[in-house]
Amino acid sequence: MNIINGGVTAAKGFEAASAAAGIKYQGRTDMALVYSQKPCEAAGTFTTNVVKAAPVKWDKKVVESSVKPQVIVINSGIANACTGEAGMECCKEVAKEVAKVLETETESVLIGSTGVIGMQLPVEKMKAGVHLLAEEKAAGQEMGNLAAKAIMTTDTKEKEAAVTIEIDGKTVTIGGMAKGSGMIHPNMCTMLAFITTDAVISKEALQAALSSDVEETYNMISVDGDTSTNDTVLLLANQMAGNKEIQKGTKEFEIFKEALHEVNTTLAKKIAGDGEGATALLEVIVQGAETKDQAKTLAKSVICSNLTKTAIAGHDANWGRILCAMGYAGVEFDPEKTDLFIKSSAGELKLVENGMALDYSEEKATEILSQPEVSIMADIKLGKESAIAWGCDLTHGYIDINADYRS
Repeated sequence: MNIINGGVTAAKGFEAASAAAGIKYQGRTDMALVYSQKPCEAAGTFTTNVVKAAPVKWDKKVVESSVKPQVIVINSGIANACTGEAGMECCKEVAKEVAKVLETETESVLIGSTGVIGMQLPVEKMKAGVHLLAEEKAAGQEMGNLAAKAIMTTDTKEKEAAVTIEIDGKTVTIGGMAKGSGMIHPNMCTMLAFITTDAVISKEALQAALSSDVEETYNMISVDGDTSTNDTVLLLANQMAGNKEIQKGTKEFEIFKEALHEVNTTLAKKIAGDGEGATALLEVIVQGAETKDQAKTLAKSVICSNLTKTAIAGHDANWGRILCAMGYAGVEFDPEKTDLFIKSSAGELKLVENGMALDYSEEKATEILSQPEVSIMADIKLGKESAIAWGCDLTHGYIDINADYRS
């Protein structure tokens, strides 16, 4: 597997575009297009929030149907959530406009929205934006990057990833872009991710690969504990790489899954590290667990602990908060057998052994926790399973951003 530069346009046959439609923001792009030259097999995973935005309902229907999409249209600024029948009608009108302009089926157009909940999308501006996107769409890394920037809300940087693998002597590429900064919590967050590949792969295998990997990537990140109404991960495969069709349970399927995992992990970590007001990416590793679920539950509990996150913001090795968060996670472990470590580019330090503090250097601990990427590792010494969760520190900047988000 080779990690390459690029995003949604890295795979063969994919194009992208961005446009300033004036939906909510002024002076910046706020619509993006992902287009495949050939119809695609599609897979998707969606928010677990009972309150689901109109585009989530629309996309779920498309993905679960037999249609083969070619187009994703995304807007930022307004989420089209809690908008009733008008919200669904907006999806339909935008999809009809896309179908007319790009000569595809209305029922095959995928739609993504992110932004303020409860506001109606300006349909005419969206339709005008579709025409701008159609005129601008093109292949190439730059076009993919511009699309990644257009879907940002409170994000401070665009998020892209791409890899290549060899299957049957053919080069297969997987690339993607994502957005997400706040309202991020395991079980899919305020996050949109759009993954493209030129692999020849069955729809069943594509969905299986995505569904299993989301559990290990996007569902293992948290910024603020809020689960969004709009979470969506879409994966399109346009079959243009020329390999033999990948099926579940084969060696080729495992190779594809590994590459997809690399793309999704990279995007998930970029989302976690770009949390609203964040100054550090926080990684929590739990090892020595009896089961994978035990490790995941403990890691998630620590990554969601506001007290732990504020300690990281203050570069304070307050390890008691880590053990406390593990203790209320709802799974059994023996704190008197637990070891805790912290690690960053400044070094590694063992803070706790068998549940008791060691005589470590507070100065060194502060140095380690002052880096832009910090890891906490807990070894509970019960088994061989492990899990990783990602998040960020919690600063006053989070309040500054969210206190007047609608203005």
